[in-house]
Amino acid sequence: MEKKNKLINDFTAGSIPKKMLLFAVPFMVSNLMQVLYSLVDMIVVGQFVGSYGLSAVSVASQIFTFMTMVCLGFSNGGQVLIAQLIGAGRREKLNSAIGSLFSMVLIMGVAITVIGLVFGKGVLTLMNTPSESFAMAEDYVLVCSIGVIFTYGYNMVSAVLRGMGDSRHPFIFVMIASIINVVLDLLFVGVFKWSVAGAALATILGQAFSFIYAIIYLYRNRESFGFDFRPASFKIDGDMARQLTRMGIPFAVQSAAINISMMFVNSLVNTVGVYASAVFGAGIKVDDIVNKITQGISFAVSSMTGQNIAAGKTKRVEKTLWTSIILCGGCYLIFTILLLTCSDAIFSLFTTDPEVIELAPVFVSAIVWSFPAMAIMKGTNGLIQGIGNAKLSLIFGLLDAVVLRIGLSWLLGLEMGLGLFGFFLGYGLAAYGTAIPGLIYFISGKWKKYNIVEHAKS
Repeated sequence: MEKKNKLINDFTAGSIPKKMLLFAVPFMVSNLMQVLYSLVDMIVVGQFVGSYGLSAVSVASQIFTFMTMVCLGFSNGGQVLIAQLIGAGRREKLNSAIGSLFSMVLIMGVAITVIGLVFGKGVLTLMNTPSESFAMAEDYVLVCSIGVIFTYGYNMVSAVLRGMGDSRHPFIFVMIASIINVVLDLLFVGVFKWSVAGAALATILGQAFSFIYAIIYLYRNRESFGFDFRPASFKIDGDMARQLTRMGIPFAVQSAAINISMMFVNSLVNTVGVYASAVFGAGIKVDDIVNKITQGISFAVSSMTGQNIAAGKTKRVEKTLWTSIILCGGCYLIFTILLLTCSDAIFSLFTTDPEVIELAPVFVSAIVWSFPAMAIMKGTNGLIQGIGNAKLSLIFGLLDAVVLRIGLSWLLGLEMGLGLFGFFLGYGLAAYGTAIPGLIYFISGKWKKYNIVEHAKS
């Protein structure tokens, strides 16, 4: 009898809502912890450094997020590949898949570090970073560029475990990063007065300690993990590299395009002034709370779809998608009520500047229009990633980012004269560019014929 692997969760049988919630809840909590330490960055900087520091973190964190997009793209590809290998009963391939993913992502991390150090200042200039916060934003980018390799490793390990259906251990890793980050934020910024650079350093050190702990844990449990950590196993396997590249590049380009579009909107907002920049930065962090919660559900859809599509159980995939839309819709409804009734109190956590608080309702009244689309998009994106259709994911991402987010922000804010509200509204409405086509694709049933593992066999 085959020994049960304690890190692998079988999604091809059992109650779908129960399986989804058991898998998603740890990710919801861990994602909330990620949002928490991101919020702590903003709150501590806002309270101890002021609105200029808040603006600096707002702009620079967009660049840092962009730097992680390549890793996230390939990690998502790895998650899908691993989920489908397990669903298809090809667990003997896990060692070469994991080893290839590790090596490819870490090489990319080194390359991104160099790119960030060389081009960071130029990108800040292109983003119309307010002069009052430029130097602090530059410090933030410098620190994050040096430490991005730990962020890559941290996300890579979590993606592999998600593909196996394990959400408990990534939750533990996030908790470690979050606790360390919060403590160091208060120490570096509040006590040592290291300003924005201290907040960046706290974030990087939190993820570094978490990554190191994860590697030590997985090495000690390497039999269950499916990777033996032998030096020879880190050799990039040609077949696995092709599959990871086929999925990873479109995912990475999609994520990068979306982030570039957000940087574009940020540059438009920055032209209004430092207070508009500060409220946009705080608003994104607030919006990220519900997005991170529902991302846990999206992760569940991706892994559950990957295993079930490889096992030929398309009916379970359909039920998985509808369950996710209902759960995400409930989350966004609750968050809409909170934002519309408590926006001033929420934004006051970041800063006491009345100029920033006054702009909070402008952001909220624009962003809530995106929530119905986001509820649908979390499910359909998870399905498309789960089947491994990276090209379609790329097309939808470009439609969201280039055509709508950039186009609508420009049209509503500048051409139609809505100004700051138009920039915020365009930023939010772009979600419909992914949600509507994604729902149409699901209803069409064409996804049932797509399976990255079967493609690899042929």
